[in-house]
Amino acid sequence: MQSHSPNEADTCSPRSLSELFLCFTWLAVQSVGGAAPVAQRELVERKRWLTAQEFLDDWTVAQIMPGPNVVNLSLILGDRHFGLRGAAAALAGMTVVPLCIILCIAVAYTQYASYPVVENALRGMGAVAAGLIVGTGLKLLSMLKTNPIGLPVAIFFVFTTFVLIAILHWPLLTVLLSVGITATLWAWVRLLISEGRKTP
Repeated sequence: MQSHSPNEADTCSPRSLSELFLCFTWLAVQSVGGAAPVAQRELVERKRWLTAQEFLDDWTVAQIMPGPNVVNLSLILGDRHFGLRGAAAALAGMTVVPLCIILCIAVAYTQYASYPVVENALRGMGAVAAGLIVGTGLKLLSMLKTNPIGLPVAIFFVFTTFVLIAILHWPLLTVLLSVGITATLWAWVRLLISEGRKTP
């Protein structure tokens, strides 16, 4: 069955702190090589706690905050539904089990990292991680159709960001402060103009 992006009527909320904890634990365990694809699938398509547009909005906020994106997202979502307790439960889900797994892997990696088989296997996983990130990006691109800055301008900002980071190797903070602020101001101007047209 073909998946679809849920609309506002399809969304629901986590029923308890334990559900929030278990969801983010499962999300964290799956996040090998990149959390965005897993977070989008779990929170939008499976749990339906967010619409595709809400996920894009929250992910944007999480990305510009200090710290890992998906950890920031867990704090946002947990606080939204259960306040400080929810933020703590979601954060615990993101960290407790993964920390134990990472410690075990780190011990094993120090023993076997020099083996060619292990090194080449990790390179193969890198290709899979890149594919996951590209796939999520393509899914999120569909949300640009309803972006207040307009589709052509949104695509321009996407292309500019790609060039600055992938080709020119600008620091992420510099790109956020330049392109991000420019896009935000442009959206603000467009929304003001739109509101002015609606006002009689």
